Amino acid sequence: MANRLSQIATRTGDNGTTGLGDGSRVPKDHLRVQAMGDVDELNSSLGVLLAEPLPDAVRELLVVIQHELFNLGGELSIPGYTLLKPEAVLRLDEALAEHNATLPRLAEFILPAGTRSAALSHVSRSIARRAERAVVALGAQEAVNEAPRQYLNRLSDLLFVLARVLNRANLDGLGGDDVYWRSERLAAQQASADGEAAPS
Repeated sequence: MANRLSQIATRTGDNGTTGLGDGSRVPKDHLRVQAMGDVDELNSSLGVLLAEPLPDAVRELLVVIQHELFNLGGELSIPGYTLLKPEAVLRLDEALAEHNATLPRLAEFILPAGTRSAALSHVSRSIARRAERAVVALGAQEAVNEAPRQYLNRLSDLLFVLARVLNRANLDGLGGDDVYWRSERLAAQQASADGEAAPS
């Protein structure tokens, strides 16, 4: 690894191929490379989120997740290798339950908006979904362990919940609640209900 890191521009990829962790070379548009790239992008997006003011508990959780995503990428880079542990998926389950318990129940859809930190969490959530799709596509062609797919699925759910948490954290004075989708159907239902409730 030290030798790899000492020379960043190797030029070995100029022909459109890249090396995997086992020494083999594949095209840069290979499904495995696409999955690795999506996981890398997800980790980078979390790095941007971590540059924002965050509650301490959320920051500590995201730092752990960054390390686990690095493990996930390492596992994807070596066919047949296992690096991401099942405990990592369990950790996300526990964090999901813990943070979701602090939130009011959703009665309608919300937009990926609000404070900057919440919006960035939504961006990371959507990248996590893409990374999950890439891992599923790879798994249809080659053997892939269950933990990476499960981890990305759980992480996208967690990032949705964290976006709601961050909107309520109000660290920049702009938060307070979710940004609700203005559904015409729901608006009509509400107007009807208001009309029925009005005194005659």
